[in-house]
Amino acid sequence: MNIIITGSSRGIGLELMKLFCKEKNNYVIGISRSVNNNESIIEIGENTKCISLQYDISSIDNSFSKQIETHIKSVDILINNAGYLVNKPILELSDNDFDMMFNINVKAIFKITQQLLPLFSVNAHILNISSMGGFQGSSKFNGLSLYSASKGALNTLTECLAEELKEKNIRVNSLSLGSVNTEMLRKAFPDYQATTEASEMAVFIKQFAETAHHHMNGKIIPVSNSTP
Repeated sequence: MNIIITGSSRGIGLELMKLFCKEKNNYVIGISRSVNNNESIIEIGENTKCISLQYDISSIDNSFSKQIETHIKSVDILINNAGYLVNKPILELSDNDFDMMFNINVKAIFKITQQLLPLFSVNAHILNISSMGGFQGSSKFNGLSLYSASKGALNTLTECLAEELKEKNIRVNSLSLGSVNTEMLRKAFPDYQATTEASEMAVFIKQFAETAHHHMNGKIIPVSNSTP
């Protein structure tokens, strides 16, 4: 399979890269704002390639799809894992905070999907990684108003894309994650200790990405055993 994962340099994204790259016949492209080398190819297993591409998804242009096409001609799984969080009271939030969170958490996913649309294979799966903060009816927390709003927008975008792309046999789902022991969680809740590790969540996400689209489309699935 050909798999693209955004936000692949750390946390859940990095753990997903490790899992997918262990399997033969996978071609995995990780997208992140910073990598050790601008473009490095790592062979893992006999027929598996892992590629790290440096790209700032907050300002996507036509060069994105061109970079992808130099490596693969089709996409089976796209995992939109990259996210951006600012934890501030509403009176301290700036226009830049607003723009960055919505650019990365919503607009970038729209743009990536739009750019890659000609490359998606039949029965491809787009999996958006959202947050319980954006799940309707969930507990909300001080300082996370814009982050939660952007993740709520992502969930609605997921439902809309699923409807629009179903005639192309492309399925779109979203996982609204609860607390996972990552750098982003520590930024949101500095004193909270999550019981779920990034590596554990990555196992669940990988299996969901590979199989769930055969049974569901346009679904927003809460994945949480605690609040936050």
